[in-house]
Amino acid sequence: MPGDARPDRATSSKGGSRRARARAAASTPRAVHRERGERPRGIAVALSTSSAYPQGISDAFAIAARLGYDGLELMVWTDPLSQDAQALASLVQHHGLPVLAVHAPTLLITQRVWGKEAWAKITGAVELATRLGADTVVTHPPFRWQRDYAEEFVQGVRRISEQSGIAVAVENMYPWRVRQREIPAYLPDWDPTDEDYDHVVLDLSHAAVAGSDALRMVAELGPRLRHLHLTDGTGSPKDEHLVPGRGGQPCAEVLNLLTRTGWTGTVVLEVNTRRCRNALERELDLAESLAFARAHLGVLAADDRSAGPG
Repeated sequence: MPGDARPDRATSSKGGSRRARARAAASTPRAVHRERGERPRGIAVALSTSSAYPQGISDAFAIAARLGYDGLELMVWTDPLSQDAQALASLVQHHGLPVLAVHAPTLLITQRVWGKEAWAKITGAVELATRLGADTVVTHPPFRWQRDYAEEFVQGVRRISEQSGIAVAVENMYPWRVRQREIPAYLPDWDPTDEDYDHVVLDLSHAAVAGSDALRMVAELGPRLRHLHLTDGTGSPKDEHLVPGRGGQPCAEVLNLLTRTGWTGTVVLEVNTRRCRNALERELDLAESLAFARAHLGVLAADDRSAGPG
């Protein structure tokens, strides 16, 4: 399997040189000097554990630590480790990286995780986030066949957020397309901008599939934008989750806009690396993604200025 080769055991000089360049491009004084498990100041750049798939969650923590990410977004999955708060807390302590957000198992392929009851998935994610010290839970909107759940969804996520102190942020999705027909698969809608949510997640790959204007969405959401899934897409009907800069989304422009407006949310790299030929190639893609984010957030320049002369 592609995930069997461990990046830190690569022996070729060419591979080692590429890895060293990738780490150097991604690392910043801010990453090197972060406190163990402490949330970074300013705009944090985190890695979704799903970005390491088919490697596991332990590998995702190790990759994020090696490359200098500020933390992780935990995707709750069929993997038992993704649901084990005690084991996850040990990984946080070992690698000195906080879990900044938890993604609830509300994807189509995680409908059996934590049972079939929809609200249990969100409350379970909130409980896990609380135990790990994360302040955000990411969720998808209900599917159209979850009508009872959908009727109370907008008010329900607000109530859970207020009671728990954890922001439950609803992610933008896209219409499904079958044989050139558009099927509205989500309730109350796949586009959260017109709904009365307090907290929203903008996923740039989903925006590409939907044909949405990501810059317009950032402007319309204003302070309701809690979280950004930084990734890319070409506008294909397939949800691609490309490395930022490899598709047609205004990834750089979105990051620039967030910096200019003083946004204080979290940027999460949620990219698909399943087609990487080995673990080293996956790590290089994730290093490139981090370097892109830091460059367009102005983090490198800001850190250099704060260091002062000499």
